[in-house]
Amino acid sequence: MPVKLTSYFLLLFALPWVAIWAQEDQMAKVKGGVYTPLYGADSTAVGVSDFYMDLYPVTNSEYLAFVNDHPEWKKSRVKKLFADGLYLRNWESDTKLGKKVVPNAPVTNVSWFAAKKYCECQGKRLPTMDEWEFAARADETMADARNKPGYNKYILGWYEAPHTFKNPIGSTFKNYYGIYDLHGLVWEWTSDFNSVLLSGESRKGNDEDANLFCGSAAIGATDLMNYAAFMRYAFRASIKANYTVQNLGFRCAKNVIDNKGEQELSFNSMK
Repeated sequence: MPVKLTSYFLLLFALPWVAIWAQEDQMAKVKGGVYTPLYGADSTAVGVSDFYMDLYPVTNSEYLAFVNDHPEWKKSRVKKLFADGLYLRNWESDTKLGKKVVPNAPVTNVSWFAAKKYCECQGKRLPTMDEWEFAARADETMADARNKPGYNKYILGWYEAPHTFKNPIGSTFKNYYGIYDLHGLVWEWTSDFNSVLLSGESRKGNDEDANLFCGSAAIGATDLMNYAAFMRYAFRASIKANYTVQNLGFRCAKNVIDNKGEQELSFNSMK
C-alpha cells in the first residue's frame, strides 16, 4: 500500500481518538465512590461510578455556535414544547448576543431539553443529580467538604448574591477535581427526571408531577444541617423540563472510557 494511502487510513483511525482526547482536556475526571444523598426514599448510600465533568459551565458563545449549527434551537424557532417563552431572553436575536450579554459568561434561560441536546451534540450528556452532588461536595482541597462550616456558608452567601450569572466562567474557585463554578455562578441542570419526587400532598393535589426533576422537603433529608443542599433540591422541585430561568445554566458530563475503548456504564444507568 502506498505511503500516502497508509497515512490516510491511519489518520481516519486516529481522528475519533483525537476528538476524545481534546474533549477530555476540557473535562475533569471525578473518581467515583459512595455517598449518602440529602434525600432518598430510604436514605441509603448511593454508588457513583467514575465520570468526566466539564471544567466550566457552557458559555453564551459556545451555545451560539450550537444554535448556528442547529437552527431548530434558535430562539425564534424553538418549539414551545421544548422551551418556554423566556428562552434565551437576554440575547439580542437568534444570532447575536448583544452588548448586555457576556460571551464567556454561562448561558442561561435554556431548558432541560436544550441543554440535553447540546451535550448530545458534543458526544456527552448531562450529569446525573448524584454525579453533580458528588462532585459539588468538594472545596479546593477536599473531595468532601460538607462538614466545613465555612464552605456551606460560602455557598449560602452565593445564593443571596444577585446577577452572578453575568460573571465569566472561572470566576469562582477550582475545586479538588479541577472543576470551576459548581457554586458561585448559576444553578445547573441535571439529567434525571423523577429521581426524588415529592408526594402529591406536599405540592398541588394528589398527583405526582412526572416532569419534576427531584423533590425537596424536610421529611427524608439525611443531613438537615446542610441547608445549601436543601436549597438546591428545593429549586429543582420548582422547575419543569421546558422552563428557562435567568440564573439556570448547565455543563456536560461523560462516562469514563476504559483502556479497551469500551464505555463503562455509570452506576445510575444500571438501576
